[in-house]
Amino acid sequence: MTNTVYIALGGNIGDRAAFIHAALDALKAYVSIEETSHLYETQPMHVTDQPLFLNAVCRGTTRLTPPDLLRAVKRTENELGRTKTVRYGPRNVDLDILFYDDAVVDTPSLTIPHIRIPERDFVLAPLLDLEPDLRHPRLDLTVRQLWDRLEMPMPPRVMPLGDRIWHWSQPTRVMAILNMTPDSFSGDGLAGAPDPVAAACTLARQFAADGADAIDVGGYSTRPGHADISIEEEIGRVAPVISALRKELDLPLSIDTFRVEVAEAALDAGAVWLNDVSGFPAAGGPREDALQTVPAMAALAARRRVPLVLMDNRAPLHVDNRHRDANYGTPAADIVSEVRRQLDRALELARRACVARWHRVIDPGIGFGKSVSQHAALIRRLDELTALGYPLLFGASRKGFLGKLAAGAPVDDRLAATIAANVLAVERGARIVRVHDVRENVQALRVACAVLADAS
Repeated sequence: MTNTVYIALGGNIGDRAAFIHAALDALKAYVSIEETSHLYETQPMHVTDQPLFLNAVCRGTTRLTPPDLLRAVKRTENELGRTKTVRYGPRNVDLDILFYDDAVVDTPSLTIPHIRIPERDFVLAPLLDLEPDLRHPRLDLTVRQLWDRLEMPMPPRVMPLGDRIWHWSQPTRVMAILNMTPDSFSGDGLAGAPDPVAAACTLARQFAADGADAIDVGGYSTRPGHADISIEEEIGRVAPVISALRKELDLPLSIDTFRVEVAEAALDAGAVWLNDVSGFPAAGGPREDALQTVPAMAALAARRRVPLVLMDNRAPLHVDNRHRDANYGTPAADIVSEVRRQLDRALELARRACVARWHRVIDPGIGFGKSVSQHAALIRRLDELTALGYPLLFGASRKGFLGKLAAGAPVDDRLAATIAANVLAVERGARIVRVHDVRENVQALRVACAVLADAS
């Protein structure tokens, strides 16, 4: 017989995110982890002169009894190096059993539900992600009712990204596009430069000076009619560049690829983010068939503890890595529900692969198998996708539908159209925009974010 448990994870010293990931891995020895909450950065309670905490909650099942589970949790804390300090003081890891089915336990060493749940925003906020209607068996109140009674602002959600933490409460982030290809649709590929690595470093330094928050490196063009290249050639284009940029710049580096071998080589070279444009082809089939196999890219993201962008790609790649004909069959009025359905399936696959919720990023797949009217509908109703509760990456920069909407503007004259689309997306909740022209977009989005912040 298995029992459903909710366990809180937190810590505020050392590499906070690494300790939480290590605790999750250790818990898997005796708890089958089903889902995690988002990750929150929270103020310390009671002893306030200490660093901020990272906090999350996981849900899982176990065969252990409550006393045995408590012993296992305490053993995990000890194995991860927790040492005793003052009560409520700093710690590298803290694990608390919150709920065990609907059991009520009162012993000298264990109280279930955890006695402090009703007063802790850093517990209730993560529980809202997992089960807002979960009922507290002592108080006969749901998690949502307990949260409402607390009357506190939601703590900021964060995403660990290499050696830094991104706060989603801060203005929209700008991801710069660095194309190490000879055939990019936008004409900015650097593969043909006399010294591609040096050219990439020069451009990346300019991106950093212009205000980029991250750099997305790609070595395989996915434009319609693109040329196929081997995995080895793609690695040869991106890995040396990522390695050089890691030494030169203090910016997170992302790898834009659909090939897991390339992704792993990029991570080894210093990337900290996977931008997968494949759309998880298996997620497009019937639900009962679509979720049988965990995609290799999701498994890699989980194993390496890095963010994973989950894209809706309505022009999925053949085994020979060429686009199928674009799928324009869905009416524009239905495109948002179709994209949402696809993203839901991709998110479920990522969950099954044990990609933590705080490392899942969604992308509506602008430019991938959608008509002009579908693109317009997606941007107009983008808030219906941000309502899924995950940070959304928006990548419309210089794309063909913008040229059509802008009276046939050529690819090198779509900056104004790109900025217009990005501002609309940010107003509807996009948290990251992926662009070629960093300086101009950073300036426009600073204004847009400042206006939106004042409006709220």
